[in-house]
Amino acid sequence: QVQLVESGGELVQSGGSLRLSCAASGQSLSNYMIHWFRQPPGKERTVVAIIGPTGRFTHYANSVKGRFTISRDDAKNTAYLQMNNLRPGDTAVYYCKTDLGGMEVWGRGTQVTVSP
Repeated sequence: QVQLVESGGELVQSGGSLRLSCAASGQSLSNYMIHWFRQPPGKERTVVAIIGPTGRFTHYANSVKGRFTISRDDAKNTAYLQMNNLRPGDTAVYYCKTDLGGMEVWGRGTQVTVSP
């Protein structure tokens, strides 16, 4: 059974940086896309960044382009989200997700709070 565990979220001041990790266990994710989503309080969950199996394909939401970088280390079966120049509007629970042959697997999320 594949499990995803996010970590790295914490309280940070505006302008600060964080690196989130998404560690997978149970199966290698090297052949699969990995997504980062976020859900602010009282709002819908939306995609933040996507990375393809080789890492050459990446996609970002407009709101984070130029500030966030998604990456992966398949040797560690882990994906990352480097977040720079954080803003209060980035406050949310951040989730990683992968699709395994049509089966979605989600982590439980990690809280990122950005203070003004």
